[in-house]
Amino acid sequence: MSIDTDAAALRKIPLFRGIEDQKLRLLAFMSERVRFEAGENLVEEGDFGDVAYIILSGEADVLVASPSGEQLVATVKENDFVGEIALLIDVPRTATVRATSEIMALAVTKEHFFKLLGNFPDMALEVMRALAHRLERTTREFGRLRAAVANT
Repeated sequence: MSIDTDAAALRKIPLFRGIEDQKLRLLAFMSERVRFEAGENLVEEGDFGDVAYIILSGEADVLVASPSGEQLVATVKENDFVGEIALLIDVPRTATVRATSEIMALAVTKEHFFKLLGNFPDMALEVMRALAHRLERTTREFGRLRAAVANT
């Protein structure tokens, strides 16, 4: 695939919608295309990570460990960005992401991600906005689940 094709794929990702084409081409250039088979883990809960993945095609389950086994908390698919929390802060992965079909993705390393954010402050702002929206949705979902448990 070409840099232009990968940059066009990046344009579809909400996290990168407001980013200029030349910056997306640079991100595509600095990324590596990777493939995962169904059943293979992209990331594993508890591991420390230095890479995140932009899913170009395929689907995966987001699973968290619980006393009763792994719990499905979300499904990710084309145009989703996974594993980015490990790029931003040095904490263990918060979930396992397991392919449910073949996945093609762009792997973005922590080093390259921070280089881009440092060189392009507007990109950093878009990343902060996208993560703030995700945090708001997660907080709202957590409140809904807490209320459901309290009512049982």
